Amino acid sequence: MLVAAPAFAPALATPAPSAPQRVVSMNLCTDQLAMMLAAPGQLISVSDLAQDKRMSPMAQEAAGYPINRGRAEEIYLMNPDLVIAGEYASAPTVAMLRRLGIRVEVLSPAEDIDAIRDQITQVGDLLGQPEKARQILADFDTGLARVTSKTGRGRAALYYANGFTSGRDTLAGIIVTTAGYDNIANDYGVTETRALPLELLVMSDPDRLITGAKWPGQSRSEAILDHPVLAEITPNIIEATDANWVCGTPFILHAIRSLQ
Repeated sequence: MLVAAPAFAPALATPAPSAPQRVVSMNLCTDQLAMMLAAPGQLISVSDLAQDKRMSPMAQEAAGYPINRGRAEEIYLMNPDLVIAGEYASAPTVAMLRRLGIRVEVLSPAEDIDAIRDQITQVGDLLGQPEKARQILADFDTGLARVTSKTGRGRAALYYANGFTSGRDTLAGIIVTTAGYDNIANDYGVTETRALPLELLVMSDPDRLITGAKWPGQSRSEAILDHPVLAEITPNIIEATDANWVCGTPFILHAIRSLQ
């Protein structure tokens, strides 16, 4: 069964008078939730990464918004009454905007299913769109039930630039587990994201190898992904799509489905 595309059409109703009327998002992940939830005209800017097809599953939608690069000066001149930032946003930018009297809400990365659900509700409340949030949440839960595997599909390994892997306490680990795979990171006590020696990866003999998307010419750290032994240990190599894997949003449904 195919996964329905997550709902991201703007709400038809205008925001309530008490809701923010001029919202700026300065984080790739909050960009997506804001575009899904905002009423027409309510969201006035998204981050520049929102228009990057390699990183954003909503690049086409984001093309209709002015972009910002997370600088306090440019955001202040947009005259927002709410700025939504990520936890790893520039601290000086957030501090300066707050000193200038602008409301800034900082969201942590959503690293598991419960956090994704909570953040949909949280952003819906921030934008005065709780009903829209409930509908997106219901669609997400329905899609999740369809893609959650009840049977084992074998052992999978996540392997990125510099030989990093991700364990069960990461978004990528949740995607792998929900798709029905046993993550080989569990064998070595890896719960977060950290380096895994290539020798251990080979000895784990995974049924499927999931590598990070390559950015040619950007870094020599990706060279390890071209090591011939990776093709020898498993013919089932796929390249993880950053656009669906990078943020804890309903688009992880596509990431899960890609593994099935």
